[in-house]
Amino acid sequence: MLVERRRSAVPLEFLARVGIAWALVCTLMMVVHWSRMSSGVFPDPDDILRLVQVRDLIAGQSWFDINQYRIDAAGGGVAMHWSRLVDIPLALVILALTPLTGTAAAETAAVVIVPLVTLGLAMLLAARVAWKLLGDEEATLTSLIVVISVPVLFQLSPMRIDHHGWQIVCALVAVNGLMARSKCAGGWVVGASLATWLSISMEGLPLAAAIFAVLAWRWLRNRGESAWLVSAMQSFAIIGAGLFAATRGIADLASYCDAISPMHLAMFAWGAAVLTVLAKMEPLPRGIVFAGFAVAGGGALAMMLATAPQCATGGFADLDPVVARNWHAYVSEGMPMWRQTLPVALQYVVTPLIGLVAAFNLARQSHDWLGRFWSDYVLILFAAFLISLFVARAGAVACVLAAPPLAWQVRSWLRTIRAMKRPAPRVAAMLAVACALLPTFPLVLLTNAMPAQAALGNGTIAAIVPDPPKPETCEVKDVAPQLTALEQGEFYALMDFAPHILLTTDHSVVATGHHRGDKSMKVLIETALGSSDEARAVLQDRGTKYVMICPTVDEIEIYAANAPDGFAADLLADTPPDWLHPVALDGDSGLKVWAITAQ
Repeated sequence: MLVERRRSAVPLEFLARVGIAWALVCTLMMVVHWSRMSSGVFPDPDDILRLVQVRDLIAGQSWFDINQYRIDAAGGGVAMHWSRLVDIPLALVILALTPLTGTAAAETAAVVIVPLVTLGLAMLLAARVAWKLLGDEEATLTSLIVVISVPVLFQLSPMRIDHHGWQIVCALVAVNGLMARSKCAGGWVVGASLATWLSISMEGLPLAAAIFAVLAWRWLRNRGESAWLVSAMQSFAIIGAGLFAATRGIADLASYCDAISPMHLAMFAWGAAVLTVLAKMEPLPRGIVFAGFAVAGGGALAMMLATAPQCATGGFADLDPVVARNWHAYVSEGMPMWRQTLPVALQYVVTPLIGLVAAFNLARQSHDWLGRFWSDYVLILFAAFLISLFVARAGAVACVLAAPPLAWQVRSWLRTIRAMKRPAPRVAAMLAVACALLPTFPLVLLTNAMPAQAALGNGTIAAIVPDPPKPETCEVKDVAPQLTALEQGEFYALMDFAPHILLTTDHSVVATGHHRGDKSMKVLIETALGSSDEARAVLQDRGTKYVMICPTVDEIEIYAANAPDGFAADLLADTPPDWLHPVALDGDSGLKVWAITAQ
């Protein structure tokens, strides 16, 4: 049986263990990503636009103004739903280093330092769960399992400066709060971390609801533990309101589905008030307590349905159908797990599943408080895993939460393997552990063993191991000086390349792949699908001056496939209409740029 071993402090030995692991991982990642860092290649367009937003803030744009005025400038710009909280560490590093290194080097340092610090926090917080409840070796293993999980590592790698890494940290802070000896202090940590998460991104709402449900279960299970839920909801409401005031202000009080708004704050306040009154009335029959939970949750839901019923279906409820069909349906990270390729699905599914089994075994083998904690952990991890099945990008949180119980399981496996006498079973067992930690390992071996699809017979394996993605050779930064020399104006550019134009030039763009700008996204898509004559009328009416495509990316191919006689298809076939004049670009960037001639 496992016994409780919560420790009350974080000793230097533990910090040294995690610190050494973090330093080694940082060194390795710097080597692996050196080419990308030195050339300024970001992993995702969102990271580029995040840096653009930080630049605007440093240049004097209001803290409360998160509009991007160079996206759909003809329509007045696009209001972003992103939080200023994520801008803070980036801006601080840039402002601190600019006097010493210059702006360009300071930005490069910021986009490397901030993700690696976030990685360190994630390793520390995940390992702390194992260190407090399992053991020193499990803590070390946990920190290493975090960094070999591909979904987690992608969100915490250099140049990855969007908000997903901070979501991981917030989830881990909440789980750490659940281990506190003080119910009130632990509840406040849980509520504050979840409020911060939702202030950064509403993607955290489903898991936040699951964690509150677990705290409600603690209350029902033990009437003396009501303080967990009450304190967490009070903190959630108060910190949430404070962060809204600090980052949003009072200029825009509309109800949004994709960001915290006054509607959500009212829901949180209602829940906190009802639960506080309910706790004051204890002891009560369990049925009355459960009814109180229903009043708290039902009242909050009624507020949402009365003020913003469209939000019942999620943050993309207002997305234009044209944009949903031609853009959102192709954003794989936002799609359910069954829409992913097998290698991707394995990376997201295997680790949480093994972690779930391990957490269940921990709950079964533990007793008293420790058994109850691991039972709660199973529920939270299962909720995170279930959420990831419907939205793939949520899988990184599930993977990092699975790390502590998985570390315990791996240590148990290793002890068993060390006791094996015969080499063959030992090797087989080690391979099985490798497959558990690196789920795509068998597919890598299979691909290396059978590289030619012609040798795959009936094609069954070819369907499992897909072709590698086409290289996207187009780099806007390579031709940025030439683009900057052009007369300033709007670019009709592919959505994934538009942020590159904003980062490297002073030009504006029709649209980027960000759903608040779905009106301009619809214009871009319908222009791509319509005829060249229709495109000329739309672009000249907007005052657009340039057209830019990259022929090797999926976006232009999707438009061309959906409308073989459309504007995008003409550009892809290198048969542009005569009202486009080619702009000569030096080098072999792969980009094609045209200037729109006057009518």
